[in-house]
Amino acid sequence: MSTESTRSLRVIVFGAAGDVGRRMVGEASRRGHRVTAVTRSPSASVSGPGVSMLVRDVESADDLQRVIGEHDVVISALRPRDGDEERLVALTGAVVRAARGAGTRFIVVGGAASLWVRDSPGHTVLTAPGFLPDAYLPIATACQAQHDWIVPRLDGLGSYLCPPAELTPGERTGSYRLGDDTLVTDESGASRISMEDFAVAALDEAERPVHVGRRFTVGT
Repeated sequence: MSTESTRSLRVIVFGAAGDVGRRMVGEASRRGHRVTAVTRSPSASVSGPGVSMLVRDVESADDLQRVIGEHDVVISALRPRDGDEERLVALTGAVVRAARGAGTRFIVVGGAASLWVRDSPGHTVLTAPGFLPDAYLPIATACQAQHDWIVPRLDGLGSYLCPPAELTPGERTGSYRLGDDTLVTDESGASRISMEDFAVAALDEAERPVHVGRRFTVGT
Protein backbone atom coordinates (compact mmCIF):
# COMPACT_ATOMS: atom_id res chain seq x y z
CA MET A 1 0.00 0.00 0.00
CA SER A 2 1.17 3.50 -0.76
CA THR A 3 -0.28 6.83 -1.79
CA GLU A 4 0.85 9.91 -3.60
CA SER A 5 1.04 13.36 -2.11
CA THR A 6 -1.82 15.76 -2.79
CA ARG A 7 -0.40 18.86 -1.15
CA SER A 8 2.87 20.09 0.24
CA LEU A 9 3.28 19.66 3.98
CA ARG A 10 5.67 21.22 6.46
CA VAL A 11 7.28 18.15 8.03
CA ILE A 12 9.73 18.16 10.92
CA VAL A 13 11.79 15.02 11.51
CA PHE A 14 13.59 14.40 14.81
CA GLY A 15 16.48 11.95 14.71
CA ALA A 16 17.05 12.98 11.11
CA ALA A 17 20.69 11.86 11.00
CA GLY A 18 19.89 8.27 12.00
CA ASP A 19 19.37 5.37 9.60
CA VAL A 20 15.57 5.59 9.77
CA GLY A 21 15.32 9.34 10.22
CA ARG A 22 17.48 10.05 7.20
CA ARG A 23 15.17 7.94 5.05
CA MET A 24 12.13 9.75 6.45
CA VAL A 25 13.70 13.04 5.40
CA GLY A 26 14.53 11.66 1.98
CA GLU A 27 11.03 10.30 1.39
CA ALA A 28 9.39 13.55 2.48
CA SER A 29 11.74 15.53 0.23
CA ARG A 30 11.05 13.17 -2.67
CA ARG A 31 7.34 13.93 -2.34
CA GLY A 32 7.91 17.67 -2.48
CA HIS A 33 7.32 18.49 1.17
CA ARG A 34 9.20 21.17 3.05
CA VAL A 35 11.30 19.34 5.62
CA THR A 36 13.06 20.45 8.79
CA ALA A 37 15.67 17.84 9.68
CA VAL A 38 16.47 18.03 13.39
CA THR A 39 19.75 16.60 14.66
CA ARG A 40 21.55 16.80 17.97
CA SER A 41 25.01 17.17 16.45
CA PRO A 42 26.13 20.30 14.57
CA SER A 43 28.46 18.09 12.53
CA ALA A 44 25.62 15.98 11.11
CA SER A 45 24.69 16.60 7.51
CA VAL A 46 21.21 15.95 6.12
CA SER A 47 20.29 17.54 2.82
CA GLY A 48 17.93 17.37 -0.14
CA PRO A 49 15.45 19.49 -2.07
CA GLY A 50 13.29 21.47 0.33
CA VAL A 51 15.30 20.30 3.37
CA SER A 52 16.66 22.62 6.05
CA MET A 53 18.62 21.53 9.11
CA LEU A 54 18.07 22.46 12.73
CA VAL A 55 20.35 21.51 15.63
CA ARG A 56 18.54 20.79 18.90
CA ASP A 57 18.92 18.58 21.95
CA VAL A 58 15.28 17.77 22.63
CA GLU A 59 15.85 17.25 26.34
CA SER A 60 17.28 20.73 26.88
CA ALA A 61 15.76 22.88 24.12
CA ASP A 62 13.28 25.45 25.38
CA ASP A 63 11.66 26.25 22.02
CA LEU A 64 10.44 22.85 20.84
CA GLN A 65 6.77 23.74 21.05
CA ARG A 66 7.26 26.90 19.02
CA VAL A 67 9.37 25.13 16.40
CA ILE A 68 6.96 22.20 16.13
CA GLY A 69 4.03 24.60 15.90
CA GLU A 70 5.42 25.92 12.62
CA HIS A 71 4.87 22.50 10.99
CA ASP A 72 1.93 20.37 9.88
CA VAL A 73 3.26 17.06 11.14
CA VAL A 74 6.08 15.74 13.33
CA ILE A 75 7.94 12.49 12.76
CA SER A 76 10.03 11.32 15.71
CA ALA A 77 12.65 8.73 14.78
CA LEU A 78 14.80 9.36 17.84
CA ARG A 79 16.99 6.59 19.22
CA PRO A 80 19.44 6.83 22.12
CA ARG A 81 23.03 5.68 21.80
CA ASP A 82 23.92 2.12 22.76
CA GLY A 83 24.10 1.93 26.52
CA ASP A 84 21.61 4.79 26.99
CA GLU A 85 18.51 2.91 25.91
CA GLU A 86 16.61 3.90 29.05
CA ARG A 87 16.55 7.50 27.77
CA LEU A 88 14.15 6.60 24.98
CA VAL A 89 11.01 7.53 26.92
CA ALA A 90 12.49 10.89 27.91
CA LEU A 91 13.45 11.66 24.31
CA THR A 92 10.06 10.65 23.01
CA GLY A 93 8.31 12.51 25.81
CA ALA A 94 10.02 15.80 25.01
CA VAL A 95 8.79 15.71 21.42
CA VAL A 96 5.31 14.42 22.22
CA ARG A 97 4.66 16.98 24.95
CA ALA A 98 5.77 19.78 22.62
CA ALA A 99 3.61 18.47 19.78
CA ARG A 100 0.57 18.16 22.02
CA GLY A 101 1.17 21.64 23.36
CA ALA A 102 1.36 23.02 19.83
CA GLY A 103 -1.63 21.00 18.63
CA THR A 104 0.50 19.45 15.86
CA ARG A 105 -0.09 15.95 14.54
CA PHE A 106 2.76 13.53 15.29
CA ILE A 107 4.03 10.10 14.26
CA VAL A 108 6.42 8.31 16.60
CA VAL A 109 8.61 5.50 15.31
CA GLY A 110 8.55 2.79 17.95
CA GLY A 111 9.93 -0.72 18.10
CA ALA A 112 8.52 -4.18 17.46
CA ALA A 113 8.80 -5.19 21.14
CA SER A 114 5.11 -4.72 21.99
CA LEU A 115 3.71 -6.57 18.96
CA TRP A 116 2.14 -10.02 19.35
CA VAL A 117 3.84 -13.01 17.73
CA ARG A 118 1.53 -15.36 15.80
CA ASP A 119 3.62 -18.45 16.46
CA SER A 120 3.84 -17.77 20.21
CA PRO A 121 0.25 -17.22 21.42
CA GLY A 122 0.08 -14.87 24.38
CA HIS A 123 3.58 -13.57 23.77
CA THR A 124 4.98 -10.39 22.30
CA VAL A 125 8.29 -9.92 20.52
CA LEU A 126 9.80 -8.99 23.88
CA THR A 127 8.39 -11.95 25.84
CA ALA A 128 8.37 -14.76 23.26
CA PRO A 129 10.94 -17.41 24.35
CA GLY A 130 14.04 -17.31 22.20
CA PHE A 131 12.68 -14.71 19.78
CA LEU A 132 15.14 -11.92 20.55
CA PRO A 133 18.92 -12.28 20.76
CA ASP A 134 20.26 -11.00 24.07
CA ALA A 135 21.97 -8.08 22.32
CA TYR A 136 18.57 -6.64 21.38
CA LEU A 137 16.99 -6.88 24.83
CA PRO A 138 18.04 -3.40 26.06
CA ILE A 139 16.49 -1.50 23.14
CA ALA A 140 13.48 -3.83 23.03
CA THR A 141 12.83 -3.22 26.73
CA ALA A 142 13.13 0.52 26.14
CA CYS A 143 10.71 0.33 23.20
CA GLN A 144 8.19 -1.53 25.36
CA ALA A 145 8.45 1.25 27.94
CA GLN A 146 8.05 3.80 25.15
CA HIS A 147 4.90 2.03 23.94
CA ASP A 148 3.42 1.90 27.45
CA TRP A 149 4.11 5.60 27.96
CA ILE A 150 2.91 6.91 24.62
CA VAL A 151 -0.24 4.97 23.79
CA PRO A 152 -2.40 6.75 26.42
CA ARG A 153 -1.06 10.08 25.10
CA LEU A 154 -1.83 9.64 21.40
CA ASP A 155 -5.34 11.08 21.70
CA GLY A 156 -6.48 12.78 18.49
CA LEU A 157 -3.01 13.83 17.36
CA GLY A 158 -0.59 10.94 17.45
CA SER A 159 0.18 7.68 15.67
CA TYR A 160 2.67 5.06 16.86
CA LEU A 161 4.40 3.21 14.02
CA CYS A 162 6.05 -0.12 14.89
CA PRO A 163 8.50 -1.77 12.51
CA PRO A 164 8.45 -5.50 11.81
CA ALA A 165 11.05 -7.82 13.31
CA GLU A 166 13.60 -6.98 10.60
CA LEU A 167 14.17 -3.38 9.51
CA THR A 168 17.18 -3.07 7.24
CA PRO A 169 18.49 -0.85 4.44
CA GLY A 170 17.22 -1.97 1.07
CA GLU A 171 15.08 -1.15 -1.92
CA ARG A 172 12.24 1.34 -2.11
CA THR A 173 9.39 -0.58 -3.74
CA GLY A 174 6.61 1.71 -2.53
CA SER A 175 4.65 -1.34 -1.40
CA TYR A 176 3.86 -2.71 2.06
CA ARG A 177 1.13 -4.37 4.11
CA LEU A 178 -0.51 -2.88 7.18
CA GLY A 179 -1.11 -4.48 10.57
CA ASP A 180 -2.28 -3.35 13.98
CA ASP A 181 -0.97 -5.14 17.08
CA THR A 182 0.59 -8.30 15.58
CA LEU A 183 3.78 -8.73 13.55
CA VAL A 184 3.11 -8.65 9.81
CA THR A 185 4.66 -11.77 8.30
CA ASP A 186 5.05 -13.10 4.76
CA GLU A 187 4.28 -16.58 3.43
CA SER A 188 7.52 -17.93 4.90
CA GLY A 189 6.80 -16.45 8.33
CA ALA A 190 9.41 -13.71 8.02
CA SER A 191 8.59 -10.27 9.38
CA ARG A 192 10.57 -7.60 7.56
CA ILE A 193 10.63 -4.41 5.54
CA SER A 194 13.29 -2.17 4.08
CA MET A 195 13.96 1.15 5.79
CA GLU A 196 13.03 2.77 2.50
CA ASP A 197 9.55 1.22 2.41
CA PHE A 198 9.15 1.88 6.14
CA ALA A 199 9.65 5.57 5.32
CA VAL A 200 7.03 5.26 2.57
CA ALA A 201 4.54 3.96 5.15
CA ALA A 202 5.33 6.80 7.56
CA LEU A 203 4.88 9.48 4.91
CA ASP A 204 1.67 7.89 3.69
CA GLU A 205 0.37 8.25 7.24
CA ALA A 206 1.64 11.84 7.38
CA GLU A 207 -0.22 12.73 4.19
CA ARG A 208 -3.41 10.77 4.82
CA PRO A 209 -3.70 9.89 8.50
CA VAL A 210 -5.76 6.79 9.20
CA HIS A 211 -4.11 5.58 12.43
CA VAL A 212 -4.48 8.64 14.63
CA GLY A 213 -4.87 7.65 18.26
CA ARG A 214 -3.47 4.16 17.82
CA ARG A 215 -0.55 1.90 17.06
CA PHE A 216 0.04 0.30 13.69
CA THR A 217 2.73 -1.74 12.00
CA VAL A 218 3.84 -2.68 8.51
CA GLY A 219 5.67 -5.41 6.65
CA THR A 220 6.28 -6.68 3.14
